[in-house]
Amino acid sequence: MTVIAGLDTATDDVSVAVVRDAEVVDERLVPKPAAGRPRHAEALLVELEAAVDAAGGWGAIDLLGVGVGPGSFTGLRVGLATVRAIAQATGKPVVPVGTLAALAQGIGEQDGGTGRSRLAVLDGRRGEAFAALFAADGAERWGPLVAEPDELAERLRGLPESPLAAGSGALRFRGELEAAGAEVLPDSSPAHRAWARHVCRLAADGTPSPPEAIQPIYLRPPDAQVWLDRDSP
Repeated sequence: MTVIAGLDTATDDVSVAVVRDAEVVDERLVPKPAAGRPRHAEALLVELEAAVDAAGGWGAIDLLGVGVGPGSFTGLRVGLATVRAIAQATGKPVVPVGTLAALAQGIGEQDGGTGRSRLAVLDGRRGEAFAALFAADGAERWGPLVAEPDELAERLRGLPESPLAAGSGALRFRGELEAAGAEVLPDSSPAHRAWARHVCRLAADGTPSPPEAIQPIYLRPPDAQVWLDRDSP
């Protein structure tokens, strides 16, 4: 029996979960307030501790799983700093998990998802999307990548089948993706969020890494670096 505590902070949500042998013991999601900033810094540790307590405390946890993006620079930094601190304090091994891979797991659980390729798309801001395509068995076919919607649509037009798509980027660029042949899940589908239970399940089959060696998937430089390069003489 393996008990895994997982978290993902790559999106505007704070998502944590504890999974025992693939079954969810406790799961919590804190969305960004309608008028406000994401609550990564204030909510992550509180919600993770509550989920772990529901599973019997840190002594019951065998493994940590952490979503490493791509996604929010700030959110990813908070998530990785938190998991590194916990690993150092508890000695628990840590497995990094791609957020797009976790998103694709959720897509495959939806009605009509069996046997379909899965397109995971997050809103990358700046008019761009973070995306990856996965086969029906979850194997990565291409990505992660950052692309403008027209570029992503061009990639989709070359596919032999219609993938099932979800994520904040799929919602934002629904028109472009559907015109290129993808099927975007309804707006109300839970598959548009990155759920920590999928991070846990993927971590179960992953390889632990030294916490200090785990790096986020950024795909592009942070805004601060862009502004610095732009303003440099």
